[in-house]
Amino acid sequence: MQNQKLVFQDLTRDELEGVLLEVLKQQSSSYVRHSDGAIVNVELSDESIERLRKKAKYQAKQIYQWFYQRFVFDFELMSDLAKNLRTWLKENVEVYHLDEKFSQQALDGTHKFLWTLFDGKTIESVIIPAALKEKKFEEAFAAKVSGPGKAESASAEKTVVTPNPRQVSPSEFAGKESDSELDGDDWARLTVCISSQVGCAMACKFCLTGIQGLDRHLKTHEIVAQVWKLRSTAPITNIVFMGMGEPLHNYDAVVKACKIMLDQNGMSFSKRKITVSTSGLVPAIRELGKAVDISLAISLNASTDEQRSQIMPVNKRWPLAELMKACREYPLGSHRRITFEYVMLKDFNDSVQDAARVAELLRGIPSKINLIPFNEHPGSEFHRPSDEQVKKFQRYLLDRNLTTTVRISRGRDILAACGQLRSIFGSARGTEKHKDVQYSEQQ
Repeated sequence: MQNQKLVFQDLTRDELEGVLLEVLKQQSSSYVRHSDGAIVNVELSDESIERLRKKAKYQAKQIYQWFYQRFVFDFELMSDLAKNLRTWLKENVEVYHLDEKFSQQALDGTHKFLWTLFDGKTIESVIIPAALKEKKFEEAFAAKVSGPGKAESASAEKTVVTPNPRQVSPSEFAGKESDSELDGDDWARLTVCISSQVGCAMACKFCLTGIQGLDRHLKTHEIVAQVWKLRSTAPITNIVFMGMGEPLHNYDAVVKACKIMLDQNGMSFSKRKITVSTSGLVPAIRELGKAVDISLAISLNASTDEQRSQIMPVNKRWPLAELMKACREYPLGSHRRITFEYVMLKDFNDSVQDAARVAELLRGIPSKINLIPFNEHPGSEFHRPSDEQVKKFQRYLLDRNLTTTVRISRGRDILAACGQLRSIFGSARGTEKHKDVQYSEQQ
């Protein structure tokens, strides 16, 4: 990218309006020559500036609609913009494109994408379908794998990969096989799970991304581009910041990206359709509630401080009492609740006694609990609990009037499920025992 140019996906509509206003001011400036020969800029009147401000606001709205709603990224094709404005945009603003290294479809219809960034580092995004029609799960692993996805990328030189689906045990809480296309009519909703960092600094022991460590934060345009790219190929309905990275560790970029996604003249997502998930950065949680109105999810995963600190180092800095206090004080609108995600690890945090402690922790917090049976990955020290144990845990909470669901694990066969994402090529820094065995590069 050329450093002197603005990157379009970095700009909120208000910021774009401000940029356009300055351009209009410069174009409307007039000069007079004084008797001494000096040339002086004549200041615009307040009335003139207000007129230009309204024009800039209208132009920003037009450009946002062209880009985010019509998926037109060539400024020259934005036909209702003045020619001199299109010329200025072309010379001074660039559109950021992610390079698709490869994509792959799981047996249940989940699509995983590996993107190459401008510095060669890689991140992953996932489109997660919620099905209206599915085949029996037991049939999934008798199916013949059709191969990696075929999504086109204008500038990427993709790596061809050979899929080698992991043999995972059939489960009631796993996605069923589907051959439906993402742009078909068989899906109730399509959720895009996006990354906010290259890697992650939180080092949660059950998460493959945490094993990688943190390479760097993503820029706002790198976050927005994930949604924009995937939404141009499939009717995305929901966004979850549950991919690589701790979103609130990259607070400024994530909040700005959320504002762009919420903009009614841009992506126009509902505040209920965007969810930011955090491991528990308490100060950032407090700030998030003031900055942007979206849904909040807390990655809880334990019922005591001792237990949580073993698997989530962040708990040593902000223990459960502080985290729960921040949740109780979080500003929630009418009929809104905080989602508490609970990754269930066999013989570690999956007992009925754990469920009882979770119920006590969440007392007084408008909440819903999302149980996530652990999705195993190469080298993991943890295991997935039985479906029966998951049901017991859920039943205990339901019997105490706590809304509790079990997340359907999608994309397990291609390491696309919760906790399984990582930079497979280019920047992964995990140990050899966590080496990805799913893909082999072809020359």
